[in-house]
Amino acid sequence: MKVIFETFVPDSNSSFRLLLNPRLSDVFYWHFHPELELVFIKAESGMRHVGEHISRFVGSDLVFIGSNILHLNFDYGIKTDYEKVVLHIKSDFLGEAFGSTPELATIAQLFQQARHGLAFGEATKAKVWKQMKNLGQLSPFDQFLEVLRLLQTLAEAQDILFLHEFPVENQYTKKDQERLKRLYSFIDEHYHRKIEMEEVAGLCHLSVPAFCRYFKKMTRLTFTEFLNHYRINQAQKLLLMDKNVTETCFDCGFDSLSYFNRIFKKVTGENPLSFKKRYLTK
Repeated sequence: MKVIFETFVPDSNSSFRLLLNPRLSDVFYWHFHPELELVFIKAESGMRHVGEHISRFVGSDLVFIGSNILHLNFDYGIKTDYEKVVLHIKSDFLGEAFGSTPELATIAQLFQQARHGLAFGEATKAKVWKQMKNLGQLSPFDQFLEVLRLLQTLAEAQDILFLHEFPVENQYTKKDQERLKRLYSFIDEHYHRKIEMEEVAGLCHLSVPAFCRYFKKMTRLTFTEFLNHYRINQAQKLLLMDKNVTETCFDCGFDSLSYFNRIFKKVTGENPLSFKKRYLTK
Protein backbone atom coordinates (compact mmCIF):
# COMPACT_ATOMS: atom_id res chain seq x y z
CA MET A 1 0.00 0.00 0.00
CA LYS A 2 1.46 3.39 -0.98
CA VAL A 3 1.45 6.00 1.76
CA ILE A 4 1.38 9.63 0.66
CA PHE A 5 2.94 12.49 2.59
CA GLU A 6 0.79 15.47 1.69
CA THR A 7 1.92 19.10 1.87
CA PHE A 8 -0.58 21.96 1.82
CA VAL A 9 -0.06 25.61 0.99
CA PRO A 10 -2.52 27.74 2.99
CA ASP A 11 -5.16 29.60 1.00
CA SER A 12 -4.19 33.11 -0.03
CA ASN A 13 -4.54 35.56 2.89
CA SER A 14 -5.50 32.75 5.23
CA SER A 15 -4.00 30.55 7.94
CA PHE A 16 -6.08 27.61 6.76
CA ARG A 17 -6.79 25.50 3.73
CA LEU A 18 -10.48 25.00 3.00
CA LEU A 19 -11.76 22.35 0.56
CA LEU A 20 -15.42 22.49 -0.41
CA ASN A 21 -16.81 19.25 -1.80
CA PRO A 22 -13.54 17.77 -3.06
CA ARG A 23 -14.43 14.65 -5.04
CA LEU A 24 -12.07 11.70 -4.60
CA SER A 25 -14.57 8.88 -4.19
CA ASP A 26 -12.84 6.76 -6.84
CA VAL A 27 -9.35 7.23 -5.33
CA PHE A 28 -7.95 5.19 -2.43
CA TYR A 29 -5.99 8.08 -0.87
CA TRP A 30 -4.12 6.74 2.19
CA HIS A 31 -2.12 9.74 3.36
CA PHE A 32 -0.88 11.93 6.19
CA HIS A 33 0.20 15.54 6.64
CA PRO A 34 1.47 17.80 9.45
CA GLU A 35 -1.71 19.90 9.44
CA LEU A 36 -4.63 18.90 11.64
CA GLU A 37 -7.70 18.00 9.59
CA LEU A 38 -11.35 18.66 10.39
CA VAL A 39 -13.69 16.88 7.99
CA PHE A 40 -17.48 16.88 7.83
CA ILE A 41 -19.15 14.61 5.30
CA LYS A 42 -22.86 14.09 4.67
CA ALA A 43 -23.55 10.87 2.80
CA GLU A 44 -25.82 7.86 2.86
CA SER A 45 -22.93 5.88 4.32
CA GLY A 46 -19.16 5.66 4.09
CA MET A 47 -15.92 4.45 5.63
CA ARG A 48 -14.05 6.08 8.51
CA HIS A 49 -10.44 4.86 8.44
CA VAL A 50 -8.13 6.85 10.73
CA GLY A 51 -4.90 5.25 11.93
CA GLU A 52 -5.84 1.75 13.08
CA HIS A 53 -9.50 2.67 13.57
CA ILE A 54 -11.90 1.42 10.91
CA SER A 55 -15.66 1.82 11.07
CA ARG A 56 -18.59 2.88 8.92
CA PHE A 57 -20.67 6.01 9.32
CA VAL A 58 -24.29 6.48 8.32
CA GLY A 59 -25.80 9.84 7.36
CA SER A 60 -22.83 12.00 8.30
CA ASP A 61 -19.46 12.04 10.02
CA LEU A 62 -17.48 14.75 11.78
CA VAL A 63 -13.87 13.89 12.62
CA PHE A 64 -10.88 15.88 13.86
CA ILE A 65 -7.52 14.28 13.01
CA GLY A 66 -4.20 15.24 14.59
CA SER A 67 -0.89 15.93 12.85
CA ASN A 68 0.64 13.16 10.74
CA ILE A 69 -2.04 10.56 11.45
CA LEU A 70 -2.57 8.26 8.49
CA HIS A 71 -6.13 8.36 7.17
CA LEU A 72 -8.19 7.48 4.14
CA ASN A 73 -10.27 10.02 2.27
CA PHE A 74 -13.76 9.82 3.80
CA ASP A 75 -15.55 9.72 0.45
CA TYR A 76 -13.67 6.69 -0.85
CA GLY A 77 -16.06 4.25 -2.51
CA ILE A 78 -19.19 6.36 -2.06
CA LYS A 79 -21.47 5.97 -5.08
CA THR A 80 -24.40 8.13 -3.93
CA ASP A 81 -24.53 11.92 -3.71
CA TYR A 82 -22.66 13.53 -0.82
CA GLU A 83 -21.38 16.84 0.56
CA LYS A 84 -17.96 17.24 2.16
CA VAL A 85 -16.05 20.10 3.75
CA VAL A 86 -12.41 19.70 4.76
CA LEU A 87 -10.41 22.21 6.81
CA HIS A 88 -6.65 21.90 7.28
CA ILE A 89 -5.15 23.79 10.21
CA LYS A 90 -1.49 24.25 11.07
CA SER A 91 -0.78 23.18 14.64
CA ASP A 92 1.06 26.47 15.29
CA PHE A 93 -1.40 28.82 13.58
CA LEU A 94 -1.84 30.73 16.85
CA GLY A 95 1.87 30.82 17.63
CA GLU A 96 2.70 31.29 21.31
CA ALA A 97 -0.88 32.32 22.09
CA PHE A 98 -1.76 28.71 22.91
CA GLY A 99 0.49 28.77 25.94
CA SER A 100 -0.09 32.32 27.08
CA THR A 101 -3.80 32.99 26.50
CA PRO A 102 -6.17 31.44 29.09
CA GLU A 103 -9.16 31.84 26.75
CA LEU A 104 -7.51 29.42 24.30
CA ALA A 105 -6.78 26.71 26.85
CA THR A 106 -9.69 24.49 25.82
CA ILE A 107 -8.70 24.70 22.13
CA ALA A 108 -5.11 23.83 23.05
CA GLN A 109 -6.45 20.78 24.89
CA LEU A 110 -8.56 19.86 21.84
CA PHE A 111 -5.41 19.89 19.67
CA GLN A 112 -3.77 17.49 22.11
CA GLN A 113 -6.81 15.22 22.09
CA ALA A 114 -6.79 15.22 18.28
CA ARG A 115 -3.65 13.02 18.47
CA HIS A 116 -6.08 10.18 19.27
CA GLY A 117 -8.38 11.03 16.35
CA LEU A 118 -11.76 12.41 17.44
CA ALA A 119 -15.29 11.80 16.18
CA PHE A 120 -18.34 13.78 17.28
CA GLY A 121 -21.97 12.91 17.89
CA GLU A 122 -25.22 14.22 16.44
CA ALA A 123 -25.53 17.19 18.80
CA THR A 124 -22.18 18.67 17.79
CA LYS A 125 -22.69 17.85 14.12
CA ALA A 126 -25.95 19.77 14.16
CA LYS A 127 -24.15 22.81 15.60
CA VAL A 128 -21.20 23.00 13.22
CA TRP A 129 -22.43 21.88 9.77
CA LYS A 130 -23.66 25.30 8.71
CA GLN A 131 -20.56 26.95 10.18
CA MET A 132 -18.25 24.75 8.16
CA LYS A 133 -19.98 24.91 4.79
CA ASN A 134 -20.28 28.72 5.00
CA LEU A 135 -16.59 29.32 5.78
CA GLY A 136 -15.76 29.90 2.13
CA GLN A 137 -18.13 32.88 1.97
CA LEU A 138 -16.29 34.82 4.69
CA SER A 139 -13.48 37.34 4.47
CA PRO A 140 -10.10 36.11 5.75
CA PHE A 141 -10.54 37.92 9.09
CA ASP A 142 -14.10 36.70 9.63
CA GLN A 143 -13.04 33.21 8.59
CA PHE A 144 -10.29 33.28 11.22
CA LEU A 145 -12.79 34.25 13.92
CA GLU A 146 -15.29 31.65 12.76
CA VAL A 147 -12.67 28.90 12.85
CA LEU A 148 -11.88 29.87 16.45
CA ARG A 149 -15.60 29.64 17.31
CA LEU A 150 -15.80 26.30 15.54
CA LEU A 151 -12.82 24.92 17.46
CA GLN A 152 -14.27 26.20 20.74
CA THR A 153 -17.54 24.40 19.98
CA LEU A 154 -15.62 21.17 19.38
CA ALA A 155 -13.54 21.67 22.52
CA GLU A 156 -16.69 22.05 24.65
CA ALA A 157 -18.51 19.13 23.04
CA GLN A 158 -19.90 16.45 25.34
CA ASP A 159 -20.23 13.82 22.61
CA ILE A 160 -16.55 13.25 21.70
CA LEU A 161 -15.42 9.74 20.80
CA PHE A 162 -11.69 8.94 20.99
CA LEU A 163 -10.82 6.73 18.01
CA HIS A 164 -7.63 5.41 19.68
CA GLU A 165 -6.91 4.75 23.33
CA PHE A 166 -3.41 6.23 23.00
CA PRO A 167 -2.07 9.05 20.77
CA VAL A 168 -1.26 7.82 17.28
CA GLU A 169 2.40 7.84 16.30
CA ASN A 170 3.27 8.00 12.60
CA GLN A 171 6.19 5.72 11.76
CA TYR A 172 6.53 6.80 8.12
CA THR A 173 9.35 9.10 6.99
CA LYS A 174 8.83 12.35 5.09
CA LYS A 175 10.69 11.22 2.00
CA ASP A 176 10.15 13.53 -0.96
CA GLN A 177 8.56 16.20 1.28
CA GLU A 178 10.70 19.07 -0.01
CA ARG A 179 10.21 18.10 -3.65
CA LEU A 180 6.43 17.98 -3.24
CA LYS A 181 6.45 21.22 -1.29
CA ARG A 182 8.19 22.95 -4.22
CA LEU A 183 5.62 21.54 -6.62
CA TYR A 184 2.62 22.60 -4.54
CA SER A 185 4.05 26.08 -3.98
CA PHE A 186 4.60 26.42 -7.73
CA ILE A 187 1.01 25.37 -8.44
CA ASP A 188 -0.31 27.80 -5.83
CA GLU A 189 1.59 30.65 -7.46
CA HIS A 190 0.92 29.81 -11.11
CA TYR A 191 -2.39 27.92 -11.29
CA HIS A 192 -4.08 30.90 -12.98
CA ARG A 193 -1.99 30.46 -16.16
CA LYS A 194 -1.11 27.59 -18.46
CA ILE A 195 1.50 25.36 -16.83
CA GLU A 196 3.72 23.37 -19.15
CA MET A 197 4.69 19.87 -18.09
CA GLU A 198 8.34 20.70 -18.82
CA GLU A 199 8.21 23.42 -16.14
CA VAL A 200 7.12 21.17 -13.30
CA ALA A 201 9.34 18.32 -14.46
CA GLY A 202 12.27 20.74 -14.38
CA LEU A 203 11.52 21.64 -10.76
CA CYS A 204 12.14 17.99 -9.90
CA HIS A 205 15.11 17.61 -12.26
CA LEU A 206 13.26 14.85 -14.09
CA SER A 207 12.31 14.19 -17.67
CA VAL A 208 8.61 14.63 -18.46
CA PRO A 209 7.89 10.85 -18.59
CA ALA A 210 9.82 10.29 -15.34
CA PHE A 211 8.00 13.18 -13.68
CA CYS A 212 4.60 11.83 -14.72
CA ARG A 213 5.41 8.43 -13.23
CA TYR A 214 6.77 10.03 -10.05
CA PHE A 215 3.78 12.33 -9.53
CA LYS A 216 1.23 9.56 -10.08
CA LYS A 217 3.15 7.31 -7.67
CA MET A 218 3.22 9.97 -4.94
CA THR A 219 -0.33 11.36 -5.29
CA ARG A 220 -2.28 8.61 -7.08
CA LEU A 221 -3.41 11.33 -9.48
CA THR A 222 -1.93 12.47 -12.77
CA PHE A 223 -0.49 15.97 -12.68
CA THR A 224 -3.37 17.23 -14.84
CA GLU A 225 -5.95 15.68 -12.48
CA PHE A 226 -4.25 17.21 -9.45
CA LEU A 227 -4.00 20.63 -11.11
CA ASN A 228 -7.66 20.51 -12.12
CA HIS A 229 -8.71 19.64 -8.55
CA TYR A 230 -6.68 22.57 -7.26
CA ARG A 231 -8.12 24.98 -9.84
CA ILE A 232 -11.69 23.88 -9.13
CA ASN A 233 -11.16 24.47 -5.41
CA GLN A 234 -10.02 28.02 -6.21
CA ALA A 235 -12.97 28.42 -8.57
CA GLN A 236 -15.43 27.52 -5.82
CA LYS A 237 -14.06 30.31 -3.67
CA LEU A 238 -14.32 32.86 -6.50
CA LEU A 239 -17.91 31.83 -7.23
CA LEU A 240 -18.77 32.28 -3.55
CA MET A 241 -17.36 35.80 -3.84
CA ASP A 242 -20.04 36.31 -6.52
CA LYS A 243 -17.73 36.27 -9.54
CA ASN A 244 -19.47 35.11 -12.69
CA VAL A 245 -18.70 31.74 -14.24
CA THR A 246 -16.79 33.10 -17.24
CA GLU A 247 -14.50 35.27 -15.10
CA THR A 248 -13.89 32.39 -12.74
CA CYS A 249 -13.05 30.03 -15.59
CA PHE A 250 -10.24 32.17 -16.98
CA ASP A 251 -9.03 33.46 -13.60
CA CYS A 252 -8.37 29.85 -12.57
CA GLY A 253 -6.28 28.94 -15.59
CA PHE A 254 -8.84 27.25 -17.83
CA ASP A 255 -8.79 28.36 -21.46
CA SER A 256 -12.15 26.86 -22.42
CA LEU A 257 -15.49 27.49 -20.75
CA SER A 258 -16.89 24.14 -21.87
CA TYR A 259 -13.86 22.31 -20.46
CA PHE A 260 -14.15 24.26 -17.20
CA ASN A 261 -17.82 23.32 -16.87
CA ARG A 262 -17.05 19.67 -17.58
CA ILE A 263 -14.19 19.46 -15.06
CA PHE A 264 -16.13 21.40 -12.41
CA LYS A 265 -19.01 18.91 -12.65
CA LYS A 266 -16.63 15.95 -12.60
CA VAL A 267 -14.90 17.20 -9.43
CA THR A 268 -17.91 18.58 -7.52
CA GLY A 269 -20.86 16.71 -8.99
CA GLU A 270 -22.63 19.84 -10.25
CA ASN A 271 -22.06 22.66 -12.73
CA PRO A 272 -20.58 26.02 -11.60
CA LEU A 273 -23.84 27.98 -11.85
CA SER A 274 -25.77 25.40 -9.80
CA PHE A 275 -23.02 25.43 -7.17
CA LYS A 276 -23.10 29.22 -6.95
CA LYS A 277 -26.88 29.41 -6.71
CA ARG A 278 -27.07 26.65 -4.12
CA TYR A 279 -24.70 28.40 -1.71
CA LEU A 280 -25.46 32.07 -2.35
CA THR A 281 -29.21 31.66 -2.01
CA LYS A 282 -29.00 30.07 1.45
